[in-house]
Amino acid sequence: MRLVIAHCSVDYAGRLSAHLPLAPRLILVKADGSVSVHADDRAYKPLNWMSPPCAVVEDVDDAGTGTWEVTNKAGERLVITFVEVFHDSSHELGQDPGLIKDGVEAHLQELLAEQVELLGRGWRLVRREYPTPIGPVDLMCRDAAGLAVAVEIKRRGDIDGVEQLTRYLELLNRDELLAPVAGVFAAQEIKPQARALANDRGIRCLVLDYETMRGMDDVSARLF
Repeated sequence: MRLVIAHCSVDYAGRLSAHLPLAPRLILVKADGSVSVHADDRAYKPLNWMSPPCAVVEDVDDAGTGTWEVTNKAGERLVITFVEVFHDSSHELGQDPGLIKDGVEAHLQELLAEQVELLGRGWRLVRREYPTPIGPVDLMCRDAAGLAVAVEIKRRGDIDGVEQLTRYLELLNRDELLAPVAGVFAAQEIKPQARALANDRGIRCLVLDYETMRGMDDVSARLF
């Protein structure tokens, strides 16, 4: 991974045009070929980015000032103009092991894949651990109408989980063969703030009863 911190402006030309005026920013160039431009806020989300595969042509002087022209296979262009470079370093991160779920989350994923009808009548499972450039989404399904739905599963559903699913949906909806892709946030317990954020982003929430799903709930012993 290459990290560049610089006073720069950014111009994007593709399906639309966008301009970021001069300001200090962080530019990430990852091993997968992606290039993203970040400000010192907004958590994970870049101000602008170019997904892989893409090519970077650098036209800079010894101090690093000049321009980078980033293009992708669709012909979109991201031009970064560097006025002053404060930091430029490269680091070998190696292969990432990915997110390791705890035992309950892993079992919930397995159970929901087997009991996909809990998501809705007529739903079917496409694949578990459906790959995206930033990691696998737990389940990819098709609803009764045949539309794609990405399902993220947590033991306790909080805002971070909704943000994670939002990132997956943003990438999946760029795939013309899948789009439109809806989202379901499923957990044993969903915090009110997470539910509010999910609803605001059009993501459906589903509370999972782990004991019932694993056949441990004795219905005959219930009072109500």
